[in-house]
Amino acid sequence: MHNIFGNPFRPVTFSPSWRTPTAVALAAQMYESRDFSAMPILADALQDAGCDATDVLNHCRGPGVHVRGCWVADLVLDKQ
Repeated sequence: MHNIFGNPFRPVTFSPSWRTPTAVALAAQMYESRDFSAMPILADALQDAGCDATDVLNHCRGPGVHVRGCWVADLVLDKQ
């Protein structure tokens, strides 16, 4: 459930500056293909953009099944 909604008790502030062309392209490709195997690469791209939100980075690099509706991908793609 946390893969889709995140942790409701620890909301994440997502900086628009982290939405670099690389991060957005990675998230869009994963969203469209439904292949989320590049989540660790997305974490690297977000970190390169200055992301220091451990919840975001840990989610991308952590184990688990990622699906369309993943809260991090949605944040990167600015889906509300």
